[in-house]
Amino acid sequence: MSYTISQLAKRHHLSRSTLLYYERIGLLHAQRAANGYRCYGETDDQRLERIRRYRDAGLPLEEIQTLIDEPNAPAQNLLEKRLRQINDDIVRLRQQQHEITRLLTAMAHQPSITVVTKEQWVDMLATAGMDETAMQRWHATFEQRSPQAHDDFLRSLGLDAQEISHIRHQSQRAWQTR
Repeated sequence: MSYTISQLAKRHHLSRSTLLYYERIGLLHAQRAANGYRCYGETDDQRLERIRRYRDAGLPLEEIQTLIDEPNAPAQNLLEKRLRQINDDIVRLRQQQHEITRLLTAMAHQPSITVVTKEQWVDMLATAGMDETAMQRWHATFEQRSPQAHDDFLRSLGLDAQEISHIRHQSQRAWQTR
């Protein structure tokens, strides 16, 4: 059986330019037909199959050339070396994967960016029907049930430390006088 370069490339799911490159570096050898076109036979087809399989295993072209051209080449040693490299890469990639997961987890627990100001929040509560007394009860309940979350919330509004301290102190006193 005889193959053109396009037929051989298609048969091995490679591009025509890849076969031309393999020929240029001496990895593949084409015969020339009478019309000058490249012509490949069964031996070339089998050789390309071996090249492709070694390439799929991640071997560099220089090592593939050695394996194909030298019958006594240490194929097993080269493949074992490649397998060790892949295993090392997997370990390194797993470490990177775990580090990325840790970073993303840490980022998820960081305080969010201030998106609502004190004025906007007070306006929303007032629009919802809360008067000053109801807002004070809301703060007192928040302070009693989750003091740290209340502090975080007040900080998210962009309040300064003095105002936060004042609101929390008033909230604690209001809760005690209930």
